[in-house]
Amino acid sequence: MTSLPETRPGRKQLGLVIDLDICVGCHACATACKEWNASGHMGPLPDFNPYGDGAWGVWFNRIHSFEEGDGDGARTIHFPKSCLHCEEPACVTVCPTGASYKRAEDGIVLVNEAICIGCKLCSWACPYGAREYDYDVGVMKKCTLCIDKIYNETLDEADRVPACVATCPVSARHFGDLGDPDSDVSILVAAREGYALMPEMGYKPVNRYLPPRPRRDAGCAGETPAALAPSPAVPPGAHPFLRWIDRVLSR
Repeated sequence: MTSLPETRPGRKQLGLVIDLDICVGCHACATACKEWNASGHMGPLPDFNPYGDGAWGVWFNRIHSFEEGDGDGARTIHFPKSCLHCEEPACVTVCPTGASYKRAEDGIVLVNEAICIGCKLCSWACPYGAREYDYDVGVMKKCTLCIDKIYNETLDEADRVPACVATCPVSARHFGDLGDPDSDVSILVAAREGYALMPEMGYKPVNRYLPPRPRRDAGCAGETPAALAPSPAVPPGAHPFLRWIDRVLSR
């Protein structure tokens, strides 16, 4: 079985922080992930019957949508999910060939395709469903945090983030060192009481989720807001253009 690197306080742990309060479920992150990784470190990422019924393929990032609450208080929560790059990943320790491994220098969990035998033990061990089997080549694949992008020194430093983070239109995704309590992502997690997914499993996932904020209904303390006062009329002596605008907007 594959061993894990020694854990110690302050070790670098790169990961994602996902804000469930503002994620709109647009799937831009999943699409950008697919596009980048199709020719990246783990590429290609095949699709099967993509334009027909029962289409499926290899996706490192998937978005699940849930309805939360009842009646007027109900709302839709979009939940993006990918590899959580656990501190103690079972997918690594069950691997019989050492193909699945966790990097000591940054905590990223990867797969060495050259020695993966496609036994799928890692996918059975992962409680998060983050492993993807590529039937074209018979090996397991997974999120790499776009390792070939975040360490690419030919890119501007601002662009050295995972594709999913770079493309999010509402900035619901953040990337950084969650092993450093003073990093921007760690401070964000502390401020918003971010949480790990299924911590009771004991695998210590690195990625964090920021919970949805309470709904803000109209009014204050349940009171109905006062009606808006009508806009004052444009005085008769005003410029003709202003009087025309007033007539148009008052229709």
